[in-house]
Amino acid sequence: MKIATIVVAIAVLFIASTIYTQQNKKLDTHLVELTAPFVFGRFNLPEDNPLTQESVLLGRRLFYDPILSSNNKVSCATCHKQALAFTDGLKTSVGVSGIPLDFNSMSLVNLMWGPKHFFWDGRASSLEEQAIIPITHHDEMARNIEALIVDLNNDETYKKLFKQAFGNISAQNIAKALASFQRTLISANSRYDQYLRGEISLTAIEEQGRKLFMAHPDTKVVLRGGNCIDCHSQFLTSGFGTMFDGFSNNGLDNDQTLQPGLFTLTQNEAHRGLFKAPTLRNIAVTSPYMHDGRFATLQEVLAHYNGGIKRSKTLSPLIIEADNIPKTQNVHISLNLNDNEIAAIIAFLHTLTDEEFLANRAFSDPFIAENSDD
Repeated sequence: MKIATIVVAIAVLFIASTIYTQQNKKLDTHLVELTAPFVFGRFNLPEDNPLTQESVLLGRRLFYDPILSSNNKVSCATCHKQALAFTDGLKTSVGVSGIPLDFNSMSLVNLMWGPKHFFWDGRASSLEEQAIIPITHHDEMARNIEALIVDLNNDETYKKLFKQAFGNISAQNIAKALASFQRTLISANSRYDQYLRGEISLTAIEEQGRKLFMAHPDTKVVLRGGNCIDCHSQFLTSGFGTMFDGFSNNGLDNDQTLQPGLFTLTQNEAHRGLFKAPTLRNIAVTSPYMHDGRFATLQEVLAHYNGGIKRSKTLSPLIIEADNIPKTQNVHISLNLNDNEIAAIIAFLHTLTDEEFLANRAFSDPFIAENSDD
């Protein structure tokens, strides 16, 4: 009788355990199909955060949900609007505090390539870290993570989505979901991409601009160039991915007014004034420009490189030596492009606009779609 009772008890425990496991089991998932030009190069995904349909679905919802902020009014999408290539059009962004932040909002595009440090000053070493920092920052979203986890657990939709994607709700999984969605933000169908695929031809002025973009000027062989390629790698148009090669001092300030930049992360004086070279993908819609949004137009950006460079100890030597006429003195730094060449470079930069990316419904606000279905 005793043995029978024990057997029954074990059976009950086994059934209960099985039911609990099935109810709390993370669903099997499938990798999201990603397409990108082979010229972008290889990319690696974190072993502990494989890209799945469930994590991307969850991350997209979190990205657009103001529940991530302390006042329930600010979401990731507040500072990263799809129509503006996930920037916000402001000189520097504004979060829950109402105080302008230190930096201009960077475009979220092709994040799996380029420098493996995020933010203008490189302070985040992974996309997951980059995703979580604004949530807790006192001026950006000012959200207490533990309180956020409680609120998400009280939401049946989020409980279901987290269970399917990761099994449970945690700060780590919030970051993973946001990073997963951002990794899908691939822009690869601009007119420039279509040109690379042999589908279209560029206009004469666009082609002139492309050649100038790709060329470092060399007066010895009469090669005129815009010097853009030295900091903006050819196809991705972002900074190079090796160590801190993707960061540069592009002459915005002199030594007296030089801002810390990468020095904030490394504490290396050689990195003072170096900022991340952003992607130029969709650059025509991501004004204003530079880490502090000081330039309102592309014309102002080209004017800076064509005569507004300020000397400092860490100024990029690639900028110092770049000149389209023989240097007669080592005082004024200028590309010395003519007006037609400036117009050509700007025309080429407009070919980097990817209209499909800016309107892709897979990247859009899921709450609008939900509300339209009601």
